[in-house]
Amino acid sequence: MKILKQVVGIDVAQKELVVSVGRMSEDLTAQIFASKTFANTLKGHNALLTWVAKITDPSVSVQFVMEATGVYHETLAYFLVDHSYQVTVLLPNKISNYFKTLEVKTINDYTCAEAITRFGLERRLNGWTKPDPTFKKIKQLCRERDQITQSRSIAKNQLHAEQSEVEPNAKTLARLKKHIQFLSKQQIEVNDEIEQLVKSKKKVTDAVELITTIPGVGLLTAATILAETNGFELVRNKRQLTSYAGLDICEKQSGTSVRGKASISKRGNRYIRKALYLPALAAKRHDPKFQSHFTRLVAKHGIKMKAVVAIQRRLLEMIYTIYKTQIPYLENFESNIKKEKQLA
Repeated sequence: MKILKQVVGIDVAQKELVVSVGRMSEDLTAQIFASKTFANTLKGHNALLTWVAKITDPSVSVQFVMEATGVYHETLAYFLVDHSYQVTVLLPNKISNYFKTLEVKTINDYTCAEAITRFGLERRLNGWTKPDPTFKKIKQLCRERDQITQSRSIAKNQLHAEQSEVEPNAKTLARLKKHIQFLSKQQIEVNDEIEQLVKSKKKVTDAVELITTIPGVGLLTAATILAETNGFELVRNKRQLTSYAGLDICEKQSGTSVRGKASISKRGNRYIRKALYLPALAAKRHDPKFQSHFTRLVAKHGIKMKAVVAIQRRLLEMIYTIYKTQIPYLENFESNIKKEKQLA
C-alpha cells in the first residue's frame, strides 16, 4: 500500500534521544513500526540518520518532529536542518495535551516518542528554521543575567545574615561585599550588551519600542520575551502563548463540582514568567486600567498574588497583540482590543 507520510518522533533528553518512526498509508492508517535510542551527541545524530535511512521508504520524504525541551533539542535541530531534513519543533504543551487524548496507561520516554510520532502523522505541521541570530544571542545574555541576579541575591542575603550575627567576621563581610560588587559589575555589563544587541538590528529595535509602550514593560522584559519566543515564531495564538509561559490555569474538576483550587500550571518557560513579575506590579500601581483590573480580581477572590498572575498573563497577551498588529499600546488602546479579539 502506498505510503503518504513518514515521521520520526523524538523525545529529547540531555544525554539521549528516544526515537520512534511511523508512517501513514493511503487508507489513512497510522502505524508505528520502529523504535530505538541514540546518544544526544554528534556521533548519535549521525547514527540516527543512518538508521532512519535504512528503515524508511526513500521515495517519501521524512519529517523529524521533537519538542522544545530547554536547550537540549537545539543541537539536533540544527544538525538536521544543516543536512536538509524537514524539522518541526513543537511547544511542549501541544504534546502533553495530545497525550491526554491517547489511551496510554504507561508514561515513559518510548510512549512519549510514539505520541510525538502520531501527532506528526495526524497533523499538518510547520517547518522549523534556525532562530534569528540576534534573538539567540539576546536569549543567552538574558539567561546569564538571570543567573547573575540570583547569585547576587544569595550573596546579599548571606551578607545580611552575617551582619546580623553577634561579632561578625570582618574578613567574611569584606569578601561578601567584594563578591556583590563583582556581580553588580557583571550585571551592568550584560545589560549593556543586551541593549547594544537590541539596537544593532532595526527589526528588534522597532519591536522593543512598540512593546515598551505598555506601562511597566521595559527594554529587558521586552527583549527577554522576544528572545525566549524567537519573535513568537512557534506561537499561533494567545492561548498557546500563555500555556508556553506556564501562565495557563489548571483546574481539577469532576462533573459539576470542582475539586482543588485552580492554579497556574508553571510547566512552561519560567524566564518569561519571571520577566513579567515586576512589570505586573508596576502596571497595577501606575496604570488605571490595570489598577481597576487588579482591584476587581482581588474583590472577587481575595488573593492578591492570583490577581498579579492575571496581570502577568494580560501583559503577555498584550505584548503578543502589539507585536502582531504593530499598534502601540498608548496611542491606540481601543484598536488594540479589537485586533486582540481577532487574534484570540
